[in-house]
Amino acid sequence: MTTIDRHTPPPVADERATFEGWLDFYRATLAMKCAGLTEEQVRTPSTPPSTMTLLGLVQHMAEVERNWFRRVLAGENAPPIYGTGDGGHDGGFELTDDGTFDSARANWEAEIRQARTNCAARDLEQTSPFRGGEVSLRWIYTHMIAEYARHCGHADLIRERIDGATGV
Repeated sequence: MTTIDRHTPPPVADERATFEGWLDFYRATLAMKCAGLTEEQVRTPSTPPSTMTLLGLVQHMAEVERNWFRRVLAGENAPPIYGTGDGGHDGGFELTDDGTFDSARANWEAEIRQARTNCAARDLEQTSPFRGGEVSLRWIYTHMIAEYARHCGHADLIRERIDGATGV
């Protein structure tokens, strides 16, 4: 079983360390919700009519990381990882027969590494073009923390359905 380091964000820190701490906390939380499960278990849907799975959440978060930290922040032309959709930012939830959790986790981790690289040289106030306007790295961090928090709640409910595990 993989050991996942999840650290509580520093209670007293500058703004950037706080943002990065909370984002990493939620990234680790999602990883913990998936830890120790079989391929079949990560493909188990929450409850009808929802088809949401832990595998789908990990794939989706790889797409979300890619969208915000590569396409929007860095202006990269990064095609969707999963399907074609509308540029990939809302994709990833759908499962394919040949998609595996190990592959999804590797894609997600690669996107997190790239996100960290793309953020490292930028100020929180620095902006990037977005929908005819501008968006700051500060805004992107805040959005990503909310995105992860929401999906970690989903993951908690799915994990409880799979094996009764709650919290973490």
